[in-house]
Parts: sequence; structure tokens; C-alpha cells
Amino acid sequence: MKKENSNKNWKNKVHEIIYEADTPLGKWFDIILIILIFVSVIIIMLESVESIDAVHHDLLFTLEWIITIFFTLEYIARIISIKKPLKYALSFYGIIDLLSTIPLYISYIFAGSQVLLAIRAFRLLRVFRILKLVQFLGEASQLKNALKASRAKITVFLFAVLIISVILGTLMYIIEGDEAGFTSIPTSIYWTIVTLTTVGYGDIAPITPQGQLIATIVMLVGYGVIAVPTGIVTVEFGKQKGNSQTSAQGGSYVHVNTQACPSCSSEGHRDDATHCYNCGSILNNE
Repeated sequence: MKKENSNKNWKNKVHEIIYEADTPLGKWFDIILIILIFVSVIIIMLESVESIDAVHHDLLFTLEWIITIFFTLEYIARIISIKKPLKYALSFYGIIDLLSTIPLYISYIFAGSQVLLAIRAFRLLRVFRILKLVQFLGEASQLKNALKASRAKITVFLFAVLIISVILGTLMYIIEGDEAGFTSIPTSIYWTIVTLTTVGYGDIAPITPQGQLIATIVMLVGYGVIAVPTGIVTVEFGKQKGNSQTSAQGGSYVHVNTQACPSCSSEGHRDDATHCYNCGSILNNE
């Protein structure tokens, strides 16, 4: 019985350090993790520069192994310190944690010069570690909810932009033709989208006055294309931020913390909460 309680307390302590940021050890763990993520991404970038990799390859390789071992231990600790490990393993952050850990190991499984390119591709998957930073951004959940609430409006807007691109692209194909580079309707639609998004590669350009007039209209409309979705998301983000600061009943301020549920890993619980709002499990408030 004592051994069971000891194991439970040990897992709770590990869970508190890894999943929560309100405790001193949890804050230090998050800081170290963020630093290692940045260092790892910088190492990947430096390895892609041949002149740097040729001189410092051994150092970069050693540092990468140290970071990989740390991330491996972190992944194992996350698995064993939660009551439903499979749910974490199949979650977004669980998959990202796995993708950020296994590439260096995979590079040793395959052998032979014919798979060197595949090995390099696998190792580049380590760049996914930068996605781990999302879970440390306090506003990330609000932005996610804002994008989710805006998806219907943005979808309709993008569909309208697509219709405009098809119509204008077809007109440009009719007006300009092969001489100006508008060799087909898909190519003309490509030019319309590139111009509409104000990218303007310059590989295709209208030469007739009618085509240049349409191009001018497309470029002017392009500024609105940038502004509209930005405004939609901004409004929804404001609503989400307001909702996070007020309760649904009386509109009073409710403070939430980073405490994570030991069963489902849901975060954002009230300070006075004793049970998880998502699965109902008892929180470790002691």
C-alpha cells in the first residue's frame, strides 16, 4: 500500500512539473524546454549551411543528441505521469512531441547510400519542435477559438475570392492570349490569384489596355482581400478575450491557472476548482 502511494505521489510530482507552469519547478522546466527548442531549431539551420557544418559538425551533432535525449525523457515522463497515456499520445501535442523526438533515431535505422536523402528528410522533421512552443503561449487557445469561430465567414469569403479569380482569369485569357503569357485558363487564374494577393511575381503581365485595366482593378481589390479576413479574426479574437475574462453567469472576472488535469491534460481550470471541467476527474489541489 505504501509502495502504491509512493508511486502515485511520484507520478503526481512529475505531472505537476511537466504539465503545470504555476509552480516554481514547472516554470523552470518550461523555460529550459523553450530554450532547448530554440537551440535545436538553430542547430538544424546551421547544419544546412555546408561551410558551418563542415567545421562544427561534431559539435552540432553532439548537441543535437543531448537535446534529443532530453526530449525523449520528457516524452516518456509525459506518458507515464498521466492516467490516459493513449489520449495524450494521439493528441496534437503528443504527435508533435513524438515527431520532434524520433527523427534522429530513425536516421540510424536505415542504411545504405541510396537512402541518404530520405535520412536527411527525416532529420529535418526535427523542425516540428518549434510547434511545441504553441503550448507555452497564453493567448494561443484564444486565437484558436477565434479562428474556429471565424471559419464559416472566412470560408465564404475565400469561396467568393475563388469565384472572382475564375471569372477575371477567364477574361484575361480571352483578352490577352498566348502572346502575353496567358496560355490557358488555369494559368490566367494563377496570375489573378498572385496579383490579387499583391505578390506579383512578374512572370506574366498584361500588354493590352483592357488587360491592364483589369489588372489595376484586381490589384485594388487585393488590398481588400488582405483586410477582410484580418478584420473577421480580430473581431472574434476580441470576443474570445472578453469571454475568457468574464463568467457566463454574472459577468464577474474569473481567474484561471495552468493546472493540467492528470487524466485528460485539459488546462485553464479555475483557482477554486476541485474537478476537471472536461472529464470530471479530481484535480491535484493539495
